Formats: sequence, C-alpha cells, structure tokens
Amino acid sequence: MSAPTIPLSQRLAARGLDGLTLLVLPAVLFLLLLFIYPFFYGLFLSFNPKAGGTFANYSRFFSDSFLYGTIATTLWLALPVTVLTLVMAVPIAFRVRLMKHQRLLTTILVIPITLGTVLVAQGLLNYLGPQGWFNRTLLTLGLISTPVKLLHNYWGVMISLVITGFPFTFLLTLSYLSGVDPALEQAGATLGAGPWQRFKHILLPLLLPGLAITFCLSFVQAFSVFPSAVLLGAPAGPTRVISIAAYQAAFEEYDYSMASAVAMIMGLVQLAIVVAVLAARGLLYRGPAGGGKG
Repeated sequence: MSAPTIPLSQRLAARGLDGLTLLVLPAVLFLLLLFIYPFFYGLFLSFNPKAGGTFANYSRFFSDSFLYGTIATTLWLALPVTVLTLVMAVPIAFRVRLMKHQRLLTTILVIPITLGTVLVAQGLLNYLGPQGWFNRTLLTLGLISTPVKLLHNYWGVMISLVITGFPFTFLLTLSYLSGVDPALEQAGATLGAGPWQRFKHILLPLLLPGLAITFCLSFVQAFSVFPSAVLLGAPAGPTRVISIAAYQAAFEEYDYSMASAVAMIMGLVQLAIVVAVLAARGLLYRGPAGGGKG
C-alpha cells in the first residue's frame, strides 16, 4: 500500500513557506530594488575610477584635506544636533505624556516634519536674516547695535537641523516613554524614591534601549544634511559637509565613480557611529527593552 501523497502546499508550509510568508515578497522586492541594488552598484562604481587603480577614489579622498575634512565638519554638525534634540525631547516627552491635550500638542510639534527642510530653510532666511523679524526686534528693543549673523555659517545650519530633527526625536522618545508602565514609578514613590531616583533607577534603564535607537536614527538623519548646508550655510567653507562633496563630484565634475566612493565613506562613518552607540548601550544596560505596559 503506497504512502499518501502530501500536498505541495503542506510541504511548503512545513518549511515555512505559506501564504502569510508570501506577503513579505513585495517588501523584499522593494528593499532589493531601492536599497540593496543601489548600494552594491554604488560600491562597484567606487572601485572603478576614471583613472588610476582600484582604490584610486579612496586614495584621492583621504589625501585631500578639502575632501576628508568634510567628515569632521559633518560630525561637528550632526553629533551636537542629535544630542541637543535628544536632551530637549526627553523632558518634554515626560511632560507631554501627562497632559490632557497630548494629541494637539503632538500635532503642533510635528508640523516642521510636514514642511520639509527646504521650506524651513527658506523661512529661516526671512526670519533670521539681517532685515528679518529676529534682528529687527532686537534692534528695536535696543539689545543689539548691529544685526546678529545667524545665516550662511554653522549656526544657521544647526538651527535648521534642530527645528526639523526635534519633532522626529520627540515622537520616538514619547512612544518609548508611553510604553513604560506608570505603576513602576508609583511603586518607586511608595518605597520613598524621589523624582530623580525614580528616573535614574527605573525610567532611564527602561528607556536606554529606545533612546539609543532614537539617537542612531536622529544622527543618520542629521548626518545626511544637504539642503540646509547649502541654503543656510557656507557650502565652500565651514559647512561643507560630506554630502556636498558627493554632489560636487557627481554633478559638477561628472565623476560618478568618485561620488559613489564619497557616498560609501559617508555610509561607513554613519555605520561606525551607530555600532558604537549600540555597543555602548549593551555595556550600560542588559535588561528588558520595555516596561511591560499593556
């Protein structure tokens, strides 16, 4: 007597290939077409320079201070902005989660995200310019004698990045904070712990994994700054970030191989910072990543 034939669908399901698994295919294709393929294609281009050997683009980058200096310039912008937005987001998120009209305030804070970096930069050009409202108000009040220079330098770019990056950081922080069970704080208060002790020993350990992820995402967003550095900074001077170097190589020199190499270096620096932050998070706290709420 022959053994019963197992349907193909059951055999595939036994190997983890069922109808539910197939729903992942569109996302996988999307990832391959828009992220994986461009990355490997760019990596391939970076090792095929217009002239010289395989590593000629990378040698050119690290032998020219005008090029490799963009790494320090970009880090000098991205790291302070990321830390500042995170420091601002944590106390505000603590206050907002207890407010009655939380959704209204959250909506107001999210508005800069919907405007986009270019529109925010254009607004800052009108607001912080020599004849803008900010300087006019200070001059009228007699607080300054000459307009404060906040544009086409480091500060203009930093202000723009803080305005556009803070809502993103705030929303992520608020979501992590909302996941912490309030009963944990109440238990600490019952045992006599003060506000700082409750934050240090209860909330902070629970928030650290989420804050680390928020830091990484905010840093990557700030590190890829381009419109703000061009419109509000000095693209040939103190705010010549690495994305501008990639743009100039691609669309001014028409050297797509060199532009790809700059983009690869940019990604490598971002990856190094992200790995360092996640590794530090593992050293500081190894407990659960959530507070168990819900």
